[in-house]
Amino acid sequence: MIFGPGSKEKLKEWQAIYNEFKDKIQPNRKEGSEVFQYLKNKYSLEEYFEEKYLSPVTETVLKNEFYRQKLPLNSQPNPIAFIIKNEGDGEGLYKNQEQFWQGCPIYVGIDLTTGFVLVEGSCNLYDEIYAFQGVDKYDLENCVRVADYVQCIKKFNIPLYESVLAK
Repeated sequence: MIFGPGSKEKLKEWQAIYNEFKDKIQPNRKEGSEVFQYLKNKYSLEEYFEEKYLSPVTETVLKNEFYRQKLPLNSQPNPIAFIIKNEGDGEGLYKNQEQFWQGCPIYVGIDLTTGFVLVEGSCNLYDEIYAFQGVDKYDLENCVRVADYVQCIKKFNIPLYESVLAK
């Protein structure tokens, strides 16, 4: 997860990763419903249906051009929101929570229309989801998204990383 503002040095690093991998990666993005099913199968979730949990997903998609362009014509975001419970596999996420997030619940919002995923409370979970979800044609045009994806698959999907690297 790229967290915080980038520096000129970081941008150079991301551009170098992008240049090395941009032609080796093909669109492979899974839909939001597949991400939700993946999380449901792996973690205990507590769903929230109140607008205060759903609106951050909707607002991010609608107010951010990068995500808004992924909305099919004449469609709207269809958000779901939940907390990863601190039990089962979720315990590992909470145990390894970054200091910044210590003591916070791990919130996940997914837009089922665009596949946009919002994670608060765990950078590791964001990386795991990104490695699972993959990238689309819009992501592949963005050097920061490609660099982030490469770092995530290197961390969570070594066979995929090695197959991409070998191309």
